[in-house]
Amino acid sequence: MTPNPSQEPAPDTLRTAEAALARLGFSRIPPVVRVAAPTPEFWVQEAGVPRRAFPVFVEGVADLAGTPRPARWVSGTEGSSAVSARAIVVVPSETAARAAWASGRGLPNGPIESELAILVVPSSRGAEAAHWHRGLLAPRTLLRLATGVAVGLFRQAQSEDGTAQVDFSEMLEILKNRFQVDVAGSLGVRTDEESLYVLYQLAIRDSYAPGDSGSELFAIVLRPFGPGPRVPWFAA
Repeated sequence: MTPNPSQEPAPDTLRTAEAALARLGFSRIPPVVRVAAPTPEFWVQEAGVPRRAFPVFVEGVADLAGTPRPARWVSGTEGSSAVSARAIVVVPSETAARAAWASGRGLPNGPIESELAILVVPSSRGAEAAHWHRGLLAPRTLLRLATGVAVGLFRQAQSEDGTAQVDFSEMLEILKNRFQVDVAGSLGVRTDEESLYVLYQLAIRDSYAPGDSGSELFAIVLRPFGPGPRVPWFAA
């Protein structure tokens, strides 16, 4: 798919976006041409992770109406082993960032774990520095994502020596820094401690399914193989 020339970002906008990403540890690389998806402005890779290439879309507010390219990328790469589903979208303001977040998380088939990273690069001089945007999720959606992260932490601990403890503050850091979720804002609280408490209450409430233990979506088997006690992940 070839971008519409009338909507292509100006060269100075692209240079500003590339410079902001470079300061954050992302270097520009040649395009990954094997991927048939909406065409990004350029590609980057994260320092120290040479095998992970990310497309960068530079979007204005007007470009985010309807189904923008980053959202189509996330939807089109779901389940693909050829390329990461993560996309980086560079926008000029928090208003545009919220629109990009809503479009990427609002697709019918858009995975909440897609790692849609939104970088706000203000266009005006004297504005705040470039920064990653953290978006809001519905509490139930956030619980689904937190459950997946918690299960991964449990399995990682079990694979090491079987006795390692899971630190749920690590789960919060993953949600905030990898998935760019505003955890406290999504739950209507202010601190990490309050966030964990609310997630705990949600996990207990939503883990009950009388008469059908198989539908307990927010419970995990503490032993990875064979029968084991099913408990709310947080209570484990």
